Amino acid sequence: MFVSIISAFLVVASIASTVGVSTDSHPDPRRLDLVSIPAGTFVMGGVGPEARPDEFPRHRVRLDAFRIGRREVTNSEFAAFVAATGYRTVAERPVDWEELKTQVPPGTPKPDPELLEPGSLVFRSTDQPVTLDDHAQWWAWIHGADWRHPEGPKSSIEDRMDHPVVQVAFEDAVAYCEWAGGRLPTESEWEFAARGGLSEQPFIWGSEQIDTTRANTWDGRFPDRNDGEDGFLRTAPVGKYPPNGYGILDMAGNVWEWCSDLYRADEYRRRAEALVEESGDEGAVVNPGGPSSTRDPRNPHAPETRVQRGGSFLCNPSYCSSYRPSARMATTPDSGASHVGFRIVMTPAQWTAAVDRFDRNSRPQKPGPDPDEAAGE
Repeated sequence: MFVSIISAFLVVASIASTVGVSTDSHPDPRRLDLVSIPAGTFVMGGVGPEARPDEFPRHRVRLDAFRIGRREVTNSEFAAFVAATGYRTVAERPVDWEELKTQVPPGTPKPDPELLEPGSLVFRSTDQPVTLDDHAQWWAWIHGADWRHPEGPKSSIEDRMDHPVVQVAFEDAVAYCEWAGGRLPTESEWEFAARGGLSEQPFIWGSEQIDTTRANTWDGRFPDRNDGEDGFLRTAPVGKYPPNGYGILDMAGNVWEWCSDLYRADEYRRRAEALVEESGDEGAVVNPGGPSSTRDPRNPHAPETRVQRGGSFLCNPSYCSSYRPSARMATTPDSGASHVGFRIVMTPAQWTAAVDRFDRNSRPQKPGPDPDEAAGE
């Protein structure tokens, strides 16, 4: 999305205790509220008339056990990470033109210097109905927009510490997960967890159509009128809506969530063909980690795009019904936006290592020899 929008324009340490920061500044994984997902096999892919071509063919996937965040990473938790590490997000750094020009059509002129100042993408509703084929109509590049200021320099997260962190690019999400001892979910893990044990259902809650009690989405006519019937015009605090069958929150709507996979529109077809070639039947893909390269018709000039899942507060049946567990989005990894966040995953080995690290670093250290006594010996 960042690439297409830019192309169009060119032609707090006080809350660190929420994640249990230890003496070496890593969090206690037992306070991250991760849900254990058992190993299992499921059918991955689109269900129902709203499913899109890149969600097919449906195919069987077998996954090892893992743990996933019960909720999206919050502003409070991300602030603890920044306080502990001094990390600066992509949106807080100047735009690198040498990198950007590899992602836009050849011959695109270098923008004015002020357009390369730190900033990010912010949703702005239109003042009247518009055609839905040009998302540049409702996205604006705002200088000073970042995770602390989601809608620009005059905005704040002071009263939104329990909301999901947004304006995080892919590498920002990866950095947080690595600091915590985990990683981003693969899109297969994400979908398996989102389905919550349900099969053959289009939504995480079953077959009933969405309403204002099920998820934080756009209520009204997109993109010019949000009636706010669910109580939220942008992000909602995590956990405001019912959990799925695994007890996981906000797997539909609120914010798009980064996954680790590179995006290919034809990835499911490639998987299905490989299964037939290898086994001669409809076996299961085991722990898929995504393709080795990107193929994204919507971002043809981008060297890579990464998968996002879950939809956001901007999704509406008339425009983006991506609050479905099988819906896929592709975005360049340097793209933050006011509707993009993430959640963390840990393998059993990562969980054990993170617990051991925290416990080891939290133990009182034995005092060393007294230097005065040592000098007098």
